[in-house]
Amino acid sequence: MNDEAGRINPDWECTPREVFQRRRDGEELLLIDCRTHEERALVSIEDSVHVPQDELSSNLERLFRMEDASELVVYCHHGVRSLAVVAALREAGFESVRSMAGGIHRWSKEVDPDLPTYS
Repeated sequence: MNDEAGRINPDWECTPREVFQRRRDGEELLLIDCRTHEERALVSIEDSVHVPQDELSSNLERLFRMEDASELVVYCHHGVRSLAVVAALREAGFESVRSMAGGIHRWSKEVDPDLPTYS
């Protein structure tokens, strides 16, 4: 949900730096990795939960329980699939869920440069 200038919509997205700072400050944010099993095997963000996009519907009940405890932040490779997952989750009734803009690629550039990138 980026606008023409590339800014993010804070109702739908958050930046990797924001996620990192909020987690560092002790906020309960649950990172949901919606990438494929193969992508996750390459690299992942520590303490994230893996729910591939194509397995979303079979994990809704589990995710509802997780949302009760914290805000859900969904990420993928670049932030496109995670926005689609956020839209699907909101349609299913989730309220406290956003996409991490730029995905794990942006995370590796802005937060943890030790994480490998991939194409």
